[in-house]
Amino acid sequence: FGLLGPMAETGATLQNTNNELVKCIEELRERRAEADRMIMKEEEEKARVVHELQILTERLKRLDEGLNKKYAARAEYDKAITETENAFGKILESSKTLLHVLRRESQSLKTKVTE
Repeated sequence: FGLLGPMAETGATLQNTNNELVKCIEELRERRAEADRMIMKEEEEKARVVHELQILTERLKRLDEGLNKKYAARAEYDKAITETENAFGKILESSKTLLHVLRRESQSLKTKVTE
């Protein structure tokens, strides 16, 4: 019976070791499954963010295009205003000159009539 004792003990130790190994492998598989779930969740979130980014990028592009058109229109308004103000200034100066000449001629005619 003495010979079976150590063998039985070795068999029990081997069985315990096998059970521990199976338990460790199962824990690793559970951890892997949890990591897989986390990866899938983050990949879904990444896909949503990429989609939102594409939408925002397109929106930004349209806004930039609209702004560029409005900047160009504003520059044309500025140019038209400047040209009109300059022309108006010239007309005003011409009117002043004309008024001055007309007053001088009127005075000259008045002087000739009263002589």
